[in-house]
Amino acid sequence: MDALDKKILTVINRSIPLEERPFKAVADRVGISEDEVIRRIAGLKAAGIIRRIGGVINPRGLGWHSTLCAASVPEDRIEDYAEVVNAYPEVTHNYVRTGDPNCWFTLIAANEERSKEIIREIEERLRIKILDLPAKRIFKIKVSFNL
Repeated sequence: MDALDKKILTVINRSIPLEERPFKAVADRVGISEDEVIRRIAGLKAAGIIRRIGGVINPRGLGWHSTLCAASVPEDRIEDYAEVVNAYPEVTHNYVRTGDPNCWFTLIAANEERSKEIIREIEERLRIKILDLPAKRIFKIKVSFNL
């Protein structure tokens, strides 16, 4: 990743322009061609530096239910845990951390009932307790990286 890649990442991390040709607008901002921006973004995605490009939707704004979930999963069962949890399209993030609980995922469902149903199913399939930690109050911050 060179300085130009970092410049592109800084621009698109803040906002991709809502225009007919958004990568042309990015290209104009960083001083290269639209094709070069597209090529570089594809390369960053292939390298795993960019996971995805997409909108961020406020689930509450749509009347959906979101929650953070945690579980204490033995190290030798993490692959099973990941397979079960990742099978639900309502799971948006799933990761392992050090400490206890060690496994965390976010769940966005059409309603609270569906969310609780998914949690019950995961608990039954894995025979582990899932902590359901819905936000009581949201403090949204804008994260922006200067690369």
